[in-house]
Amino acid sequence: MSVLVCGSIAYDTIMVFHGQFKDHILPDQIHILNVAFLVPDMRREFGGTAGNIGYNMKLLGEEPVLMATVGDDFGPYQARLDALGIARTHIKQIAGAFVPQAFITTDLNSNQITAFHPGAMSSSYINKVGDAKGVKLGILAPDSRDGMMQHAEQFHDLKIPFIFDPGQAMPMFNGDELRHFVELADYVAVNDYEARVLEELTGESIGTLAKRVKAFFVTKGAEGSVIHADGQQIFIPSVKENRRVDPTGCGDAYRAGLLYGIQRGWAWEKTGRLANTIGSLKIEHRGPQGHQPTRDDIATRYEQAFNEALW
Repeated sequence: MSVLVCGSIAYDTIMVFHGQFKDHILPDQIHILNVAFLVPDMRREFGGTAGNIGYNMKLLGEEPVLMATVGDDFGPYQARLDALGIARTHIKQIAGAFVPQAFITTDLNSNQITAFHPGAMSSSYINKVGDAKGVKLGILAPDSRDGMMQHAEQFHDLKIPFIFDPGQAMPMFNGDELRHFVELADYVAVNDYEARVLEELTGESIGTLAKRVKAFFVTKGAEGSVIHADGQQIFIPSVKENRRVDPTGCGDAYRAGLLYGIQRGWAWEKTGRLANTIGSLKIEHRGPQGHQPTRDDIATRYEQAFNEALW
């Protein structure tokens, strides 16, 4: 069964500030904010929501179908996808545009400040969900405004269940639009901060919004995650990592675990446990696609954390 991943293909320039943002941002001077951070560590990574989710699904042994738009500088990413064996059938290149670019600065507390250039992503609406044949499950990850709105309607019209993952795209939509996304979706995935923003913008509690979908996932970092489903809250404990290196892409890794469990009809507890396991393996490495666990590695981490077999 094919899983369609709608989102971005992007390059991430990741910089590390060897301090804490809070020590350099004065709350009473926020209206005239003008700060500069020395970032001795910098690297360029392959990223983007579709790219990251697809990469993690491939680690799990899946064959994800990526749907995105890219620019003239796609060459290095194209070579990577080919080497990984991830199909590019529904990745369209836009002449005269850049691949989307994220510039991420992380402090020692894993807080992040991100600037994002959308580039070719602005044309993502030209892709059509119906062009991908044999799809039985999908995810709508952060993308262009028009692309997300159209793809949500297309998933719904084609009766393809999908996860709505607003993420960093949330500021592009008002409360009514976000509520409509939830009504079209079968699942919603957010982190705890995004959950609070969603409540504020829609004027509805997570408990109320969760009643409109089959499951509502909220990640809470080191505190694990919560799945709102079947009228209950299912708390999934975090999986202890061996080292905490870089949180970039942990949410996308988590979502790959969700998709894997959902398409197999697993219980919510097991699905959430796998998602948390993938996130713990990711945080131990730099970049959103720097981790390379085998399926055996994933199973071992899962079994150590939950004292049960994964596969």
